[in-house]
Amino acid sequence: MSLVLDIHALQSLPPSNINRDDTGAPKSAVFGGVPRHRVSSQSWKRAIRKDFEDTLGAGAIGYRSKRVADLVTDRVLALAEEAGEDWDRPRAEQASRNLFAGAGIKLTDPKAPAEAGQDGAEEELQVRGPETGYLLFLSPRQIDSAARHLLETDGAKPTKKVAASLLDDGHSIDIAMFGRMVADASDFNVDAAVQVAHAIGVHESEPEFDYYTAVDDIVEDREETGAGMIGTMQMMSSTLYRFATVDLTSLVRNLGDEQAAVEATLAFVRSFIASLPTGKQNSYAHNTVPELVYIAVRDTRSLSLVNAFEDPVRTGDGASRRQEAARRLAEEAEQLESQYGFVPRAGFVVGLGELPVPFAPIAQRVTLPELDQQVRAALDAEATA
Repeated sequence: MSLVLDIHALQSLPPSNINRDDTGAPKSAVFGGVPRHRVSSQSWKRAIRKDFEDTLGAGAIGYRSKRVADLVTDRVLALAEEAGEDWDRPRAEQASRNLFAGAGIKLTDPKAPAEAGQDGAEEELQVRGPETGYLLFLSPRQIDSAARHLLETDGAKPTKKVAASLLDDGHSIDIAMFGRMVADASDFNVDAAVQVAHAIGVHESEPEFDYYTAVDDIVEDREETGAGMIGTMQMMSSTLYRFATVDLTSLVRNLGDEQAAVEATLAFVRSFIASLPTGKQNSYAHNTVPELVYIAVRDTRSLSLVNAFEDPVRTGDGASRRQEAARRLAEEAEQLESQYGFVPRAGFVVGLGELPVPFAPIAQRVTLPELDQQVRAALDAEATA
């Protein structure tokens, strides 16, 4: 039996530039024939990973870098020092190279700078080791296991099977959820157990320009006129529909433990709600949280409710934008249940004021502190069914 957890949220943002494109404008997309505000899934996944680090600790999440070989080298040196063994950096770096060669993952030496830097930069560059050709995910446990093995084998090149046991077991929570692609060694790929949609505005919107000036304090003190700097920034305000889904079956496979998968799912729900991309945060202080969260635990396929907003929300008749959005979201969920038979095994809704009221027929209303316990009970019940 498949088991998925869908999480839907409405979140309003004040004028902000939370996620911008290559021109500096807020990201946007056309949906329902009109332009909408958009926040990319990559941006919010990054925010979720950062929240994992704050709430679960750095040891629970992986390193996503081209310089993971350096992390293995550093760990070999640290373990050697603890054991009182005499390893220098070139020896540890060669051991790290052997590890990745055994795994079939290519490493290249970083390009040397045109000129040596100042204030110790030259020394720092000299200890910078080989890099992968792409960002590679490794968990702290995988780095530690690899370093211990290299220390025990005097840095010998491992077989592909041994390398797999070192680098493909003990995934961190973010690798298990968001996946890992290794371009030149596909055996090390990890299929993502979590899908995150681009957040999209429930209504039509376009960027506005924020014209600003900066005052030169000395010029002002001398009672002279003129600004020290003049510029413009683009910004948008919107109510976003956010959606993500967790495939519990895949997550159990990636983590190798059913209870660990439940705990990881609960952590994801908490971070999905609490996290926030920080683009231009100092300029706009867009520090909001979702005003409505609806969670459905399903034993069928995952279902997005984005089509509730194919016709953009327009305020009127005394209803606020988010009230109308909440009503439409609940109606879409009810229609999918009654017309298609996609009835979830459990449903929960958290929200402000009267926003959760339309969900009364399909979801249990809870507070955020209660949500963790209720979702845990629902997942445990399905796992033992």
